[in-house]
Amino acid sequence: MMDLLKFKQLDLSPYIQPGEKPPEKLKVYGPDGAYIADIDPPLHFMEPVRPDLIRRAYLSALSARFQPKGVYEGAGREHSCESFGVGLGIARIPRYKGSLWPRGCFAPNTRGGRRAHPPKVEKKLHEEINRKEKNLAIRSAIAATAYRSWVAARGHVVDKIPALPLVVVGDAEKVGRAKEARKLLEALGLWPDVERAAAGVKIRSGKGKRRGRRYKEPKSVLVVVSSADVPLAAAVRNFPGVDVVPVDGLNMLVLAPGGAPGRLTLWTVPAVEKLRGLYL
Repeated sequence: MMDLLKFKQLDLSPYIQPGEKPPEKLKVYGPDGAYIADIDPPLHFMEPVRPDLIRRAYLSALSARFQPKGVYEGAGREHSCESFGVGLGIARIPRYKGSLWPRGCFAPNTRGGRRAHPPKVEKKLHEEINRKEKNLAIRSAIAATAYRSWVAARGHVVDKIPALPLVVVGDAEKVGRAKEARKLLEALGLWPDVERAAAGVKIRSGKGKRRGRRYKEPKSVLVVVSSADVPLAAAVRNFPGVDVVPVDGLNMLVLAPGGAPGRLTLWTVPAVEKLRGLYL
C-alpha cells in the first residue's frame, strides 16, 4: 500500500480549481451539525481526479447491466417460397407458392420477410475493464467528492454545506425514522439539494412512462454507511434523489452518475474507517 506522502507527490488534475487540494484532515460533525473532531483521511481522497478514467469505468459498469437480446431464428423464413427464375421479366426474389402468387417473401426487402441483420445474442455488450483500473477509477471518483468545484459542477447545492467531504458521527447510523433523518440532513446543509431534486422530478416523455419508468428523478445526496442493514439506510432511501449504499458496495453508477464525477456524498465515521482497506 502506498504511504500518504507518496500520494501527495502526485500531480492533481487540471480540472480542480486553483487553491483546492486534497483534505489533510476530515472534519466530523454531529447529528445537530456541530463540529466534533478531526480524523485522518483515507488514501482514496489523495487520488488525482481522472474524468477520462471515471467515464470509462462508468460505461463498463453500465454495460454490465445490459441484457442480451436477439430474434427468433425462424422469423420470416417459415413459408414455402421459391424463385421463378429468369426469363419472366420479374425480379428473381423468392415468392409464395399458391394463391398469394406472385407476392415476394423470405428476402429482407419483402413484406413479412426476414431481417437483413437482426440483433444477435452473441453480440458483446459488456465493455470490460481491468480490476486495478476499476479500483483506481473508484478511488478517483471518491476523491472528486472532496472538491467543492467538482460537486458544484454537477449541479448540487453546496452553499450551506460546512465542509467536503462531509463526515458525520457513527451515531447517525442509528437514525431510523424519516422525520429524524430529515432533521439530520437539514442540520448538515444537505436538505436544499434534496429539495432541488424534488423540484426536478418530471414525467418521462414517450412509451417509457407505461413501462415502469414513468418519472425521471435527478440525483441528490449519496449516503455511504458501514452496512446495508443500519437504520439510517431505511430512513433516507425514500427521499427524492437520495441513494444509500454500504461502503463495500460503492460503484461508478452511484459515485459518478452519468459518468460525471463529484456527487454530493455524506459519509459516516464507521464507513470511512472501513473504506481504508477497500479498493486498493
